[in-house]
Amino acid sequence: MAQAFDASAQQALLTTRAEEALALAKRLGADAAEVGASVDQGIGISVRLGEVETVELSRDQGIAVTLYVGKRKGSASSSDASSASIQATVEKALAIARYTGEDPAAGLADADQMATELPDLKVHYPWALTTEQAIELALACEQAGRDVEGISQSEGASLSSGEGVRVYANSHGFLGTQKGSSHSLSCMLIAQDESGMQRDYDYTSSRNPAALRDPAEVGREAAARTLRRLGAKRPPTGTFPVLFDPSLSGGLIGHLLSALAGGALYRQSSFLCDRLGTPLFPEWFSLEERPMEVGATASTPFDGEGVQTRNNRFIDQGSIASYMLSSYSARRLGMQTTGNAGGARNVRLDAPLKSREALLKEMGRGIWVTELMGQGVNGVTGDYSRGAAGFWVENGEIQYPIEEFTIAGNLERMFSGLVGIGSDTDTRGSVHTGSWLIDAMTVAGS
Repeated sequence: MAQAFDASAQQALLTTRAEEALALAKRLGADAAEVGASVDQGIGISVRLGEVETVELSRDQGIAVTLYVGKRKGSASSSDASSASIQATVEKALAIARYTGEDPAAGLADADQMATELPDLKVHYPWALTTEQAIELALACEQAGRDVEGISQSEGASLSSGEGVRVYANSHGFLGTQKGSSHSLSCMLIAQDESGMQRDYDYTSSRNPAALRDPAEVGREAAARTLRRLGAKRPPTGTFPVLFDPSLSGGLIGHLLSALAGGALYRQSSFLCDRLGTPLFPEWFSLEERPMEVGATASTPFDGEGVQTRNNRFIDQGSIASYMLSSYSARRLGMQTTGNAGGARNVRLDAPLKSREALLKEMGRGIWVTELMGQGVNGVTGDYSRGAAGFWVENGEIQYPIEEFTIAGNLERMFSGLVGIGSDTDTRGSVHTGSWLIDAMTVAGS
Protein backbone atom coordinates (compact mmCIF):
# COMPACT_ATOMS: atom_id res chain seq x y z
CA MET A 1 0.00 0.00 0.00
CA ALA A 2 1.33 3.39 -0.98
CA GLN A 3 0.91 4.99 2.41
CA ALA A 4 0.96 3.21 5.75
CA PHE A 5 -2.19 3.48 7.82
CA ASP A 6 -1.54 4.04 11.51
CA ALA A 7 -4.88 3.04 12.99
CA SER A 8 -3.93 3.92 16.55
CA ALA A 9 -2.77 7.39 15.57
CA GLN A 10 -5.96 7.97 13.58
CA GLN A 11 -7.99 6.75 16.53
CA ALA A 12 -6.31 9.27 18.82
CA LEU A 13 -6.77 12.10 16.31
CA LEU A 14 -10.45 11.41 15.71
CA THR A 15 -11.04 11.15 19.46
CA THR A 16 -9.49 14.58 19.94
CA ARG A 17 -11.58 16.05 17.10
CA ALA A 18 -14.80 14.56 18.46
CA GLU A 19 -14.14 15.97 21.93
CA GLU A 20 -13.31 19.33 20.36
CA ALA A 21 -16.62 19.35 18.46
CA LEU A 22 -18.63 18.49 21.58
CA ALA A 23 -16.96 21.20 23.64
CA LEU A 24 -17.58 23.77 20.91
CA ALA A 25 -21.24 22.74 20.59
CA LYS A 26 -21.77 23.21 24.30
CA ARG A 27 -19.99 26.55 24.26
CA LEU A 28 -22.18 27.80 21.41
CA GLY A 29 -25.39 26.90 23.20
CA ALA A 30 -26.45 23.42 22.11
CA ASP A 31 -28.40 21.49 24.74
CA ALA A 32 -27.04 18.16 23.51
CA ALA A 33 -24.72 16.95 20.79
CA GLU A 34 -23.30 13.83 19.16
CA VAL A 35 -20.36 13.35 16.83
CA GLY A 36 -19.45 10.52 14.50
CA ALA A 37 -16.07 10.47 12.82
CA SER A 38 -14.34 7.92 10.63
CA VAL A 39 -11.36 7.37 8.40
CA ASP A 40 -10.79 4.48 6.00
CA GLN A 41 -7.94 3.53 3.73
CA GLY A 42 -7.76 0.71 1.22
CA ILE A 43 -6.54 -0.74 -2.02
CA GLY A 44 -8.63 -2.11 -4.87
CA ILE A 45 -7.27 -4.12 -7.79
CA SER A 46 -9.09 -5.43 -10.86
CA VAL A 47 -7.59 -7.60 -13.58
CA ARG A 48 -9.03 -9.06 -16.77
CA LEU A 49 -7.62 -11.56 -19.24
CA GLY A 50 -4.28 -11.51 -17.48
CA GLU A 51 -3.89 -7.74 -17.59
CA VAL A 52 -4.28 -5.13 -14.87
CA GLU A 53 -7.36 -2.98 -15.48
CA THR A 54 -7.49 -0.73 -12.42
CA VAL A 55 -5.47 0.04 -9.32
CA GLU A 56 -7.22 2.23 -6.78
CA LEU A 57 -5.73 3.53 -3.57
CA SER A 58 -8.46 5.19 -1.53
CA ARG A 59 -8.59 7.22 1.62
CA ASP A 60 -11.88 8.59 2.93
CA GLN A 61 -12.65 10.48 6.07
CA GLY A 62 -15.57 12.35 7.47
CA ILE A 63 -17.03 13.90 10.57
CA ALA A 64 -20.73 14.40 11.23
CA VAL A 65 -22.20 16.57 13.97
CA THR A 66 -25.79 16.47 15.23
CA LEU A 67 -26.94 19.12 17.71
CA TYR A 68 -30.15 19.56 19.67
CA VAL A 69 -31.61 22.82 20.85
CA GLY A 70 -34.56 21.71 22.92
CA LYS A 71 -36.40 19.34 20.63
CA ARG A 72 -35.00 20.92 17.48
CA LYS A 73 -32.33 19.01 15.58
CA GLY A 74 -29.60 20.12 13.19
CA SER A 75 -26.97 18.03 11.41
CA ALA A 76 -23.97 18.90 9.29
CA SER A 77 -20.93 17.00 8.04
CA SER A 78 -17.54 17.53 6.49
CA SER A 79 -14.81 15.45 4.88
CA ASP A 80 -12.22 17.69 6.51
CA ALA A 81 -11.37 16.99 10.17
CA SER A 82 -9.33 20.14 10.72
CA SER A 83 -10.20 22.41 13.64
CA ALA A 84 -11.43 25.15 11.29
CA SER A 85 -13.69 22.74 9.45
CA ILE A 86 -15.07 21.35 12.70
CA GLN A 87 -15.96 24.84 13.89
CA ALA A 88 -17.75 25.59 10.61
CA THR A 89 -19.59 22.25 10.78
CA VAL A 90 -20.76 22.81 14.36
CA GLU A 91 -21.91 26.35 13.56
CA LYS A 92 -23.86 25.14 10.53
CA ALA A 93 -25.54 22.34 12.52
CA LEU A 94 -26.51 24.83 15.21
CA ALA A 95 -27.97 27.24 12.65
CA ILE A 96 -30.04 24.42 11.17
CA ALA A 97 -31.27 23.32 14.61
CA ARG A 98 -32.55 26.81 15.38
CA TYR A 99 -34.75 26.82 12.29
CA THR A 100 -36.14 23.29 12.22
CA GLY A 101 -39.47 22.29 13.71
CA GLU A 102 -39.70 20.65 17.11
CA ASP A 103 -39.87 16.86 17.21
CA PRO A 104 -40.94 15.33 20.56
CA ALA A 105 -38.96 12.14 19.76
CA ALA A 106 -35.71 13.96 18.94
CA GLY A 107 -32.67 13.73 21.17
CA LEU A 108 -29.81 11.53 22.21
CA ALA A 109 -30.39 7.99 23.40
CA ASP A 110 -30.97 7.92 27.17
CA ALA A 111 -27.81 8.24 29.27
CA ASP A 112 -28.48 5.01 31.16
CA GLN A 113 -28.44 3.11 27.85
CA MET A 114 -24.84 4.05 27.00
CA ALA A 115 -22.41 1.20 26.52
CA THR A 116 -20.23 0.38 29.51
CA GLU A 117 -18.70 -2.86 28.19
CA LEU A 118 -16.28 -2.02 25.40
CA PRO A 119 -14.17 -5.15 24.81
CA ASP A 120 -11.82 -5.67 21.88
CA LEU A 121 -13.92 -7.84 19.57
CA LYS A 122 -10.96 -8.74 17.32
CA VAL A 123 -12.26 -7.14 14.13
CA HIS A 124 -9.05 -5.36 13.07
CA TYR A 125 -6.60 -7.39 10.97
CA PRO A 126 -4.33 -5.17 8.86
CA TRP A 127 -2.93 -6.78 5.71
CA ALA A 128 0.58 -5.66 4.82
CA LEU A 129 -0.12 -6.08 1.12
CA THR A 130 1.85 -4.30 -1.59
CA THR A 131 0.22 -3.32 -4.87
CA GLU A 132 2.33 -5.93 -6.65
CA GLN A 133 1.23 -8.67 -4.27
CA ALA A 134 -2.42 -7.69 -4.66
CA ILE A 135 -2.11 -7.85 -8.44
CA GLU A 136 -0.47 -11.29 -8.24
CA LEU A 137 -3.30 -12.66 -6.10
CA ALA A 138 -5.99 -11.33 -8.44
CA LEU A 139 -4.17 -12.65 -11.50
CA ALA A 140 -3.74 -16.08 -9.90
CA CYS A 141 -7.44 -16.19 -9.09
CA GLU A 142 -8.53 -15.35 -12.63
CA GLN A 143 -5.97 -17.63 -14.27
CA ALA A 144 -7.10 -20.63 -12.22
CA GLY A 145 -10.63 -20.08 -13.50
CA ARG A 146 -9.57 -19.49 -17.10
CA ASP A 147 -7.54 -22.70 -17.05
CA VAL A 148 -10.71 -24.76 -16.52
CA GLU A 149 -11.79 -26.39 -19.78
CA GLY A 150 -14.91 -24.76 -21.24
CA ILE A 151 -14.28 -21.26 -19.95
CA SER A 152 -14.19 -18.99 -22.98
CA GLN A 153 -14.00 -15.50 -21.57
CA SER A 154 -13.52 -13.58 -18.32
CA GLU A 155 -15.01 -10.52 -16.73
CA GLY A 156 -12.03 -10.42 -14.43
CA ALA A 157 -11.00 -10.81 -10.84
CA SER A 158 -10.99 -8.15 -8.13
CA LEU A 159 -9.23 -7.83 -4.80
CA SER A 160 -9.98 -5.24 -2.15
CA SER A 161 -8.35 -4.68 1.20
CA GLY A 162 -9.02 -1.93 3.67
CA GLU A 163 -8.98 -0.87 7.28
CA GLY A 164 -10.48 2.00 9.18
CA VAL A 165 -11.35 3.66 12.46
CA ARG A 166 -14.66 5.02 13.71
CA VAL A 167 -15.37 7.17 16.74
CA TYR A 168 -18.72 8.07 18.27
CA ALA A 169 -19.11 10.53 21.14
CA ASN A 170 -21.96 12.46 22.70
CA SER A 171 -22.65 14.97 25.43
CA HIS A 172 -23.68 12.25 27.89
CA GLY A 173 -19.94 11.72 28.27
CA PHE A 174 -19.88 8.58 26.14
CA LEU A 175 -16.99 8.04 23.74
CA GLY A 176 -16.46 4.78 21.88
CA THR A 177 -13.90 3.88 19.24
CA GLN A 178 -13.36 0.85 17.07
CA LYS A 179 -10.76 -0.21 14.52
CA GLY A 180 -11.79 -2.62 11.78
CA SER A 181 -10.72 -4.25 8.54
CA SER A 182 -12.29 -5.91 5.50
CA HIS A 183 -10.72 -8.01 2.75
CA SER A 184 -12.21 -9.77 -0.26
CA LEU A 185 -11.35 -11.49 -3.55
CA SER A 186 -13.78 -12.31 -6.36
CA CYS A 187 -13.81 -13.70 -9.89
CA MET A 188 -16.44 -13.69 -12.68
CA LEU A 189 -16.14 -15.91 -15.76
CA ILE A 190 -18.00 -16.61 -19.01
CA ALA A 191 -18.67 -19.86 -20.84
CA GLN A 192 -20.40 -20.44 -24.19
CA ASP A 193 -22.03 -23.29 -26.08
CA GLU A 194 -24.50 -23.59 -28.94
CA SER A 195 -27.33 -22.38 -26.70
CA GLY A 196 -25.58 -19.14 -25.74
CA MET A 197 -23.33 -17.50 -23.16
CA GLN A 198 -23.50 -17.86 -19.39
CA ARG A 199 -21.64 -16.14 -16.57
CA ASP A 200 -21.25 -16.70 -12.87
CA TYR A 201 -18.87 -15.81 -10.07
CA ASP A 202 -17.46 -16.73 -6.70
CA TYR A 203 -15.89 -14.71 -3.92
CA THR A 204 -14.29 -14.91 -0.51
CA SER A 205 -14.51 -12.25 2.18
CA SER A 206 -13.29 -11.85 5.75
CA ARG A 207 -12.07 -9.33 8.28
CA ASN A 208 -8.95 -11.49 8.66
CA PRO A 209 -6.94 -12.04 5.46
CA ALA A 210 -5.69 -15.37 6.83
CA ALA A 211 -9.30 -16.62 6.65
CA LEU A 212 -9.69 -15.89 2.93
CA ARG A 213 -9.95 -18.93 0.69
CA ASP A 214 -7.12 -19.75 -1.71
CA PRO A 215 -7.29 -17.56 -4.85
CA ALA A 216 -7.05 -20.57 -7.16
CA GLU A 217 -9.96 -22.22 -5.35
CA VAL A 218 -12.10 -19.12 -5.86
CA GLY A 219 -11.25 -19.06 -9.57
CA ARG A 220 -12.03 -22.75 -10.06
CA GLU A 221 -15.32 -22.48 -8.17
CA ALA A 222 -16.31 -19.50 -10.33
CA ALA A 223 -15.58 -21.65 -13.38
CA ALA A 224 -17.60 -24.58 -12.05
CA ARG A 225 -20.57 -22.35 -11.26
CA THR A 226 -20.39 -20.86 -14.76
CA LEU A 227 -20.14 -24.16 -16.62
CA ARG A 228 -23.06 -25.74 -14.81
CA ARG A 229 -25.33 -23.03 -16.24
CA LEU A 230 -24.72 -23.95 -19.89
CA GLY A 231 -27.69 -25.27 -21.81
CA ALA A 232 -30.25 -23.44 -19.68
CA LYS A 233 -33.95 -23.75 -20.58
CA ARG A 234 -37.11 -22.06 -19.36
CA PRO A 235 -39.02 -24.00 -16.69
CA PRO A 236 -42.74 -24.72 -16.93
CA THR A 237 -45.27 -22.28 -15.48
CA GLY A 238 -46.98 -23.41 -12.31
CA THR A 239 -46.79 -23.58 -8.54
CA PHE A 240 -43.72 -25.40 -7.22
CA PRO A 241 -41.50 -25.66 -4.14
CA VAL A 242 -38.49 -23.33 -4.35
CA LEU A 243 -35.08 -23.88 -2.76
CA PHE A 244 -33.16 -20.63 -2.25
CA ASP A 245 -29.39 -20.97 -2.44
CA PRO A 246 -27.55 -19.75 0.73
CA SER A 247 -26.22 -16.76 -1.21
CA LEU A 248 -29.85 -15.68 -1.71
CA SER A 249 -31.65 -16.81 1.43
CA GLY A 250 -29.81 -14.15 3.41
CA GLY A 251 -31.77 -11.67 1.29
CA LEU A 252 -35.03 -13.13 2.62
CA ILE A 253 -33.75 -12.42 6.14
CA GLY A 254 -32.90 -8.92 4.97
CA HIS A 255 -36.50 -8.37 3.87
CA LEU A 256 -37.68 -9.64 7.26
CA LEU A 257 -35.38 -7.28 9.16
CA SER A 258 -36.46 -4.34 7.00
CA ALA A 259 -40.06 -5.09 7.94
CA LEU A 260 -39.11 -5.28 11.64
CA ALA A 261 -37.16 -1.99 11.53
CA GLY A 262 -38.56 0.84 13.61
CA GLY A 263 -38.47 3.35 10.76
CA ALA A 264 -40.84 1.23 8.64
CA LEU A 265 -43.06 0.48 11.63
CA TYR A 266 -43.71 4.02 12.85
CA ARG A 267 -44.33 5.13 9.26
CA GLN A 268 -46.86 2.27 8.92
CA SER A 269 -44.98 1.08 5.83
CA SER A 270 -44.33 -2.52 6.93
CA PHE A 271 -46.44 -5.64 6.49
CA LEU A 272 -45.46 -6.55 10.08
CA CYS A 273 -46.95 -3.52 11.85
CA ASP A 274 -48.56 -4.39 15.20
CA ARG A 275 -47.50 -8.01 14.91
CA LEU A 276 -45.28 -8.35 18.00
CA GLY A 277 -45.85 -11.75 19.61
CA THR A 278 -47.70 -13.23 16.64
CA PRO A 279 -46.57 -16.34 14.67
CA LEU A 280 -44.74 -15.78 11.39
CA PHE A 281 -42.50 -18.85 10.90
CA PRO A 282 -42.78 -22.53 11.86
CA GLU A 283 -42.22 -23.14 15.60
CA TRP A 284 -38.81 -24.75 14.99
CA PHE A 285 -37.38 -21.49 13.61
CA SER A 286 -35.72 -18.75 15.68
CA LEU A 287 -33.55 -15.81 14.59
CA GLU A 288 -31.26 -13.56 16.62
CA GLU A 289 -28.37 -11.14 16.35
CA ARG A 290 -25.09 -11.53 18.23
CA PRO A 291 -23.28 -8.19 17.97
CA MET A 292 -20.61 -9.08 20.56
CA GLU A 293 -19.43 -12.18 18.69
CA VAL A 294 -15.62 -12.06 18.62
CA GLY A 295 -14.12 -11.63 15.16
CA ALA A 296 -17.41 -11.59 13.25
CA THR A 297 -18.24 -9.37 10.29
CA ALA A 298 -20.46 -6.82 12.06
CA SER A 299 -19.34 -7.05 15.68
CA THR A 300 -19.47 -3.89 17.76
CA PRO A 301 -20.05 -3.17 21.46
CA PHE A 302 -22.10 -0.01 20.78
CA ASP A 303 -24.59 1.02 18.14
CA GLY A 304 -24.77 4.25 16.15
CA GLU A 305 -26.03 6.13 19.22
CA GLY A 306 -23.59 4.73 21.75
CA VAL A 307 -26.17 2.28 23.14
CA GLN A 308 -24.80 -1.02 24.46
CA THR A 309 -25.41 -3.74 21.90
CA ARG A 310 -26.78 -7.06 23.04
CA ASN A 311 -28.13 -10.32 21.71
CA ASN A 312 -31.63 -9.69 20.39
CA ARG A 313 -33.94 -12.55 19.44
CA PHE A 314 -36.18 -11.20 16.68
CA ILE A 315 -38.00 -14.48 16.02
CA ASP A 316 -38.52 -16.91 18.90
CA GLN A 317 -40.02 -20.31 18.13
CA GLY A 318 -41.67 -18.93 15.03
CA SER A 319 -43.19 -15.80 16.58
CA ILE A 320 -42.08 -12.16 16.33
CA ALA A 321 -40.26 -11.55 19.62
CA SER A 322 -38.69 -8.13 19.05
CA TYR A 323 -38.63 -5.21 16.67
CA MET A 324 -35.37 -3.58 15.59
CA LEU A 325 -35.32 -0.11 17.15
CA SER A 326 -33.14 2.94 17.53
CA SER A 327 -33.92 5.39 20.33
CA TYR A 328 -35.81 7.66 17.91
CA SER A 329 -38.00 4.94 16.39
CA ALA A 330 -38.56 3.50 19.87
CA ARG A 331 -39.88 6.84 21.12
CA ARG A 332 -42.17 7.12 18.11
CA LEU A 333 -43.57 3.69 18.96
CA GLY A 334 -43.69 4.19 22.73
CA MET A 335 -41.06 1.50 23.27
CA GLN A 336 -37.40 1.13 24.32
CA THR A 337 -34.40 1.05 21.98
CA THR A 338 -33.07 -2.41 21.15
CA GLY A 339 -29.56 -1.09 20.40
CA ASN A 340 -30.12 -1.28 16.66
CA ALA A 341 -29.24 2.21 15.46
CA GLY A 342 -27.36 1.21 12.33
CA GLY A 343 -29.17 -2.10 11.83
CA ALA A 344 -28.83 -5.71 12.97
CA ARG A 345 -25.39 -7.25 13.49
CA ASN A 346 -24.23 -10.86 13.07
CA VAL A 347 -27.63 -12.44 12.38
CA ARG A 348 -27.77 -16.15 13.24
CA LEU A 349 -30.41 -18.88 12.97
CA ASP A 350 -31.49 -21.28 15.67
CA ALA A 351 -33.12 -24.11 13.71
CA PRO A 352 -32.58 -27.78 12.81
CA LEU A 353 -30.44 -28.09 9.69
CA LYS A 354 -30.59 -30.57 6.82
CA SER A 355 -28.17 -31.31 3.99
CA ARG A 356 -28.93 -29.75 0.62
CA GLU A 357 -29.43 -33.25 -0.77
CA ALA A 358 -32.07 -33.95 1.88
CA LEU A 359 -33.87 -30.71 1.04
CA LEU A 360 -33.86 -31.59 -2.67
CA LYS A 361 -35.32 -35.00 -1.87
CA GLU A 362 -37.97 -33.35 0.27
CA MET A 363 -38.74 -30.94 -2.56
CA GLY A 364 -39.22 -33.72 -5.10
CA ARG A 365 -40.18 -31.58 -8.08
CA GLY A 366 -39.41 -27.88 -8.15
CA ILE A 367 -36.76 -25.21 -8.54
CA TRP A 368 -33.39 -24.54 -6.96
CA VAL A 369 -32.81 -20.79 -7.37
CA THR A 370 -29.19 -19.64 -7.56
CA GLU A 371 -29.62 -16.11 -8.97
CA LEU A 372 -32.22 -13.38 -8.49
CA MET A 373 -32.75 -10.24 -10.56
CA GLY A 374 -34.80 -7.10 -10.12
CA GLN A 375 -36.17 -5.39 -7.01
CA GLY A 376 -39.75 -6.62 -6.95
CA VAL A 377 -40.29 -6.65 -3.18
CA ASN A 378 -43.02 -4.51 -1.61
CA GLY A 379 -42.26 -3.88 2.06
CA VAL A 380 -45.76 -2.54 2.74
CA THR A 381 -47.68 -5.58 1.49
CA GLY A 382 -44.94 -8.23 1.54
CA ASP A 383 -45.55 -9.05 -2.12
CA TYR A 384 -42.50 -10.68 -3.70
CA SER A 385 -41.68 -11.07 -7.41
CA ARG A 386 -38.19 -11.52 -8.83
CA GLY A 387 -36.56 -12.65 -12.02
CA ALA A 388 -34.54 -15.79 -11.40
CA ALA A 389 -32.16 -18.45 -12.71
CA GLY A 390 -31.23 -21.82 -11.27
CA PHE A 391 -31.92 -25.52 -11.80
CA TRP A 392 -34.93 -27.73 -12.42
CA VAL A 393 -35.37 -30.60 -9.96
CA GLU A 394 -37.26 -33.88 -10.56
CA ASN A 395 -37.52 -36.75 -8.08
CA GLY A 396 -35.14 -34.90 -5.77
CA GLU A 397 -32.39 -34.77 -8.41
CA ILE A 398 -31.03 -31.77 -10.31
CA GLN A 399 -31.95 -32.17 -13.99
CA TYR A 400 -30.80 -29.12 -15.96
CA PRO A 401 -30.16 -25.37 -15.63
CA ILE A 402 -33.05 -22.95 -16.09
CA GLU A 403 -33.33 -19.22 -16.76
CA GLU A 404 -35.69 -16.45 -17.92
CA PHE A 405 -38.44 -17.04 -15.39
CA THR A 406 -39.94 -15.26 -12.39
CA ILE A 407 -40.88 -16.48 -8.94
CA ALA A 408 -43.65 -14.76 -7.01
CA GLY A 409 -45.34 -14.99 -3.64
CA ASN A 410 -45.88 -13.03 -0.47
CA LEU A 411 -43.20 -12.84 2.22
CA GLU A 412 -45.59 -13.67 5.05
CA ARG A 413 -46.83 -16.73 3.18
CA MET A 414 -43.26 -17.69 2.25
CA PHE A 415 -42.08 -17.43 5.86
CA SER A 416 -44.94 -19.57 7.16
CA GLY A 417 -44.29 -22.04 4.33
CA LEU A 418 -40.62 -22.52 5.24
CA VAL A 419 -40.06 -26.28 5.12
CA GLY A 420 -36.37 -26.59 5.98
CA ILE A 421 -32.98 -24.89 6.38
CA GLY A 422 -29.79 -26.24 4.81
CA SER A 423 -26.56 -27.03 6.61
CA ASP A 424 -24.69 -25.38 3.69
CA THR A 425 -24.28 -22.16 5.68
CA ASP A 426 -22.83 -19.14 3.90
CA THR A 427 -20.64 -17.35 6.46
CA ARG A 428 -19.19 -14.64 4.22
CA GLY A 429 -21.46 -11.83 5.40
CA SER A 430 -23.16 -10.56 8.53
CA VAL A 431 -26.11 -12.92 8.00
CA HIS A 432 -25.22 -16.61 8.34
CA THR A 433 -27.72 -19.02 6.83
CA GLY A 434 -27.98 -22.07 4.63
CA SER A 435 -30.48 -22.87 1.86
CA TRP A 436 -34.19 -22.17 2.46
CA LEU A 437 -36.87 -24.50 1.11
CA ILE A 438 -40.24 -22.78 0.62
CA ASP A 439 -43.17 -25.13 0.09
CA ALA A 440 -44.85 -23.30 -2.81
CA MET A 441 -44.31 -20.25 -5.04
CA THR A 442 -45.76 -19.20 -8.37
CA VAL A 443 -43.31 -19.75 -11.23
CA ALA A 444 -43.82 -17.99 -14.58
CA GLY A 445 -41.73 -19.73 -17.21
CA SER A 446 -42.55 -21.14 -20.62
